[in-house]
Amino acid sequence: MSKKNYYVVTRPQGGWAVKKEGSAKASAVTGTQYEAIQVGKNLAKKNHSELTIQGKDHKFREKNSYGNDPKNIKG
Repeated sequence: MSKKNYYVVTRPQGGWAVKKEGSAKASAVTGTQYEAIQVGKNLAKKNHSELTIQGKDHKFREKNSYGNDPKNIKG
């Protein structure tokens, strides 16, 4: 089974959502982006996956990996 990544995204109704890749329903809904990032980090760490964060301008601004990254990659 492949790992599912998580996304912090804005909601049309206001607030922020943490969504699992391929899922229509949000894993969590929060009032602030900070809270959504904290929830997303915890889920991504628990599932050894990636977290992608959307900015207020709706562009993805950051991506963090909490999986098994090779240690010999520079950068």
